[in-house]
Amino acid sequence: MKKLGFDYPSSPRKTFLFDLEEQWYVPLLAEKRGLPIQPIKRSNFGEYYMAVNYLTTVLEEAASINNLSIYNIDHMAQLRFTGKDAPALLDRALAGNMSAMKVGSCKYTLLLNEHGGVEDDMIVMRISETEYIAVINAGHDITDTVNGKELIADIDRIMSQKQDGEEVDAEDISAQLVKVDIQGPLSYKLVKSIYGEQVLKNRHNPEKNMNFFTFNEFDYNNAHYIISRTGYTNRWGWELYIPVANAEEDFKKIVSEALEMGALLVGLGGRDENRLSAGPFGLPLMGQEYDPYHTPINAPLFEAAVDMDKPFFVGKSALEAELATNPQKALLMFFAEGIASNRKVFHNGKLLGTVTSSIISPNLSLEQRLVIGSTRKNVNAEDGNAAIGLAWLYYNPFPKDEEGKYISEQDGVPIRIPVQFYRVDEQNNPLGTPLLGYLTMEGVSPATAPKPLKYIENL
Repeated sequence: MKKLGFDYPSSPRKTFLFDLEEQWYVPLLAEKRGLPIQPIKRSNFGEYYMAVNYLTTVLEEAASINNLSIYNIDHMAQLRFTGKDAPALLDRALAGNMSAMKVGSCKYTLLLNEHGGVEDDMIVMRISETEYIAVINAGHDITDTVNGKELIADIDRIMSQKQDGEEVDAEDISAQLVKVDIQGPLSYKLVKSIYGEQVLKNRHNPEKNMNFFTFNEFDYNNAHYIISRTGYTNRWGWELYIPVANAEEDFKKIVSEALEMGALLVGLGGRDENRLSAGPFGLPLMGQEYDPYHTPINAPLFEAAVDMDKPFFVGKSALEAELATNPQKALLMFFAEGIASNRKVFHNGKLLGTVTSSIISPNLSLEQRLVIGSTRKNVNAEDGNAAIGLAWLYYNPFPKDEEGKYISEQDGVPIRIPVQFYRVDEQNNPLGTPLLGYLTMEGVSPATAPKPLKYIENL
């Protein structure tokens, strides 16, 4: 089969918005905030040069979500699958029930390997009975051999499941679209002011607002757009797919109006905090909480992403075999006095698990920080901060109720389980001084993404 994925780039790529960030946004932000112009701090993310943060700090950008945040998400790719057999192909290739999706709906799902490991997670939109668009992670559009390691693009993994005689075509349409995410309580107001209120309405009942995990298509300025409501930050918000011909003009409109509302363009650092502080469990990230060598069983979104009732999908037999052993592993959130990356989690002197993500957050309350028991000034200050993160644990240490469900609070008070974060030697023996923290199921910020839009439509 001829490969559809791209060759490995000779150097990290630039998003369509790269030059606008450098030559337009930075000078504009400097003028409005009275800041000196400095180079954008960038990092290679999925073979793209992505901004870690702009002139504003990671903490400032992470806090912007409480009002309004704009994200350059143009590093993510969009794959189109068309043909009468597209539903059957995607049902085999992906873990979710794709043929059961309604037109106009979005679905979060996983692309697994035969061992049940995660190759990618994605959002899929059903455009019609015979057309889907999958939105995949950066770097998962490459099929090549690099330093002896074989890379296989999602599009090639999926199409490898195509059977003889099936009618399915696939193409990467990322070069046609520029993805910009608009999140936070003022997101409704911003989208409405630029594109009109009708783009935020229910496609089946225009008198009502869009439902969660649906999308709309609309025409604007002689081009065709898609806007989805999936809320990557687990707060109210939208993902906008802008036709490339209109992307520069629209990006300037979006960011200019956002700045007038007190918002910021948010880089990778703030975005990482925003997905970790999303709701009671945070949201897993490919390459951090997910990888090709471990199954996603017991991850918070497992049941939403995986349909074990389907007769077949790649990786199902491996998941069935693991589920038969009643696995106890758990992916849980923690708060700590400092960044706990590359550390292990210990509870009562025993190894409990491994930290997969951690970052300083400005969004923890003083009460949440004081419980850590740290002596650090930044943790205990009124306007201070502390670290948040996710860890894969060997078992969930929270108590269960009579129905076997984990209990997150007692008498209205969150349950917090003290833990220590150590660096370890090759035998997993703790080294040095630990970071203090605790496991929690209370979350950092309420998950507003699925809540009715009536709460924000008049802000």
